[in-house]
Amino acid sequence: MSFWGYTSAADRGKEARRQVARLEKSGRKLEPVVIQGLQIARSFWGKGWCTHLESFSDYSSRLQRGRTYARNGSVLHLAILPGSMEALVSGSSLYEVCIRVEPLAPALWQAIKEKCAGQVGSMLELLQGQFSSQVMKIVTDRLCGLFPQPSEIRLGCDCPDGARMCKHVAAVLYGVGSRLDSQPELLFRLRGVDPLELFAFGLNLPEGRDAQVLPDDQLADIFGIDLLLDGQGESA
Repeated sequence: MSFWGYTSAADRGKEARRQVARLEKSGRKLEPVVIQGLQIARSFWGKGWCTHLESFSDYSSRLQRGRTYARNGSVLHLAILPGSMEALVSGSSLYEVCIRVEPLAPALWQAIKEKCAGQVGSMLELLQGQFSSQVMKIVTDRLCGLFPQPSEIRLGCDCPDGARMCKHVAAVLYGVGSRLDSQPELLFRLRGVDPLELFAFGLNLPEGRDAQVLPDDQLADIFGIDLLLDGQGESA
């Protein structure tokens, strides 16, 4: 029920579902963020993203509303692409959100690989966050890890809110944390780096022998995951 311009979470959820139905009927393929319960993220990568997001005071004033929007299903669509996130968020209207993220600096990526050399046993271990506390500390480092800095993020929403971060943008950023629970490889895709490099860097091969490189489809079969690499699976 609306009261003096306030719309309850239940009403926003109903309106979101109506808008999803209309968009899907028109032929648009949506990737909604669906969160069960109050906990937005449960995995190593998802929790790491949310913790990193909340560590910057620049964002603190809008994050609470964003969490509410994310939990009640207001993020109707979220596509995580190389260097960007594109989303639709239901509020008092339907808003388009576009967030640009700079690629991970090559020197920083090289440093991460060197620090983690030989400590990541497999791609499955990497994507499930099942590695040593030392590697965890390296990849989630607030300043030198895989997560972007505020200065590397360009926020955009077509709502009338003039704040640098509106609640719709905040909802999308939390939606990324939820999405990383099931698709952690998207973080590497967003930052423009190949997770296979982190696994393979520093592996010693017998002298005179070349590395055996498996095709992506075979890697996916072996590890039981979908590897989303540049140019694959992007939304139109």
